[in-house]
Amino acid sequence: MITQNETLILGIGNTLLSDEGAGIHALNLMQSEYTDIPNLTFVDGGTLSFTLAAWIEDCDSLIVFDAAELQMPPGSVKTFAATDMDAFLGAAKRSAHEVGLMDLMDIVRLTDHLPGNRALIGIQPEYMNWGMQPTQAVHRALPIAVNEAVKLIETWNNEQLVKHATEPKQFCNTTSTESPETGA
Repeated sequence: MITQNETLILGIGNTLLSDEGAGIHALNLMQSEYTDIPNLTFVDGGTLSFTLAAWIEDCDSLIVFDAAELQMPPGSVKTFAATDMDAFLGAAKRSAHEVGLMDLMDIVRLTDHLPGNRALIGIQPEYMNWGMQPTQAVHRALPIAVNEAVKLIETWNNEQLVKHATEPKQFCNTTSTESPETGA
């Protein structure tokens, strides 16, 4: 499914219910605008399924886009990273998907494969009823949400580079008496 060092970008929502599809709309925008970022896997999670647990287990980093009740004005964007994400999902039900997302995260946690780098980028909906397009407030929020995801990826990649640079290096065993040039 996913190779090592992959970031899973998961969009959640129902695009038939206007702002409820914010996560899918953000996913699609990021996938079309940021084709140059390596090691990204984009998955339309729809209204969730337990089959997504395998995708989450396989990734090193996870970003979830979803409409969420943030108690903020419509179109507001808020990022919940790491334990803040866990706490937000564990609080009162805030969207039609968060119970499912919380369940998915619990499955992954139980298998000891919870990504260390994980974040939920929530977008405050205005209207969640029949409609194929998000409201103007949510539509204007989509690039902001995508920018938040890009900043997270850059931060995580920089942390990975620093970690890699500070790891002890293993060099060849130099106790051999052979000369690499002569073989003697």
